[in-house]
Amino acid sequence: VEVIDKVFPSVVNINMNVSGTASYYGFQIPYQGSGSGSGVIFSTDDEYVYVVTNNHVVSAATEISISVTGSESIPATVVGTDASNDIAVIKAAIADFQEAGINDIVVAEFGDSDNLKVGESVIAIGNALGEGKSATGGMISILNKHIEIDGLGLEVIQTSSPINEGNSGGALVNYAGEVIGINTAKANSSTAEAMGYAIPSN
Repeated sequence: VEVIDKVFPSVVNINMNVSGTASYYGFQIPYQGSGSGSGVIFSTDDEYVYVVTNNHVVSAATEISISVTGSESIPATVVGTDASNDIAVIKAAIADFQEAGINDIVVAEFGDSDNLKVGESVIAIGNALGEGKSATGGMISILNKHIEIDGLGLEVIQTSSPINEGNSGGALVNYAGEVIGINTAKANSSTAEAMGYAIPSN
């Protein structure tokens, strides 16, 4: 409970409008849609709050907003991306946080993922299924696991904490309340269970 109380304010819901093109009987059809994900506040300066998330969460977004409590919508923009590590940084103005009634901005504490041990207890926090922030628990299952997602090779932490759609970009935290990973995917198989993946904090 103490860990979740500490980390929850640093995790944000991300909502976005997306656009793209779908192939339909040989025709390219443009589409508009919406999506959701998660992010972690990792830094602030005099003007902005900076949030780390997954590149795949925001790569197709035409409009992005974030929420701390789930009831406000704060506009955000992309600062930069690293597709090779599925990481992106977005920012939102502190003034917009204040206008939305969020005056206490909590920056997450990051831990050293090189010190993790298999069997260590962890908690995944994020905007699961786009329904708001929630927490799931498990342990570190495998360290330095190599996975392939859409042709992208990633070195990840495998965890038994359930990682659901919308959790992408959220926090994997240890029992000291330190973010030791950014949740990115789960095993895409009907036979797999409790095989979630996170990008190591380091």
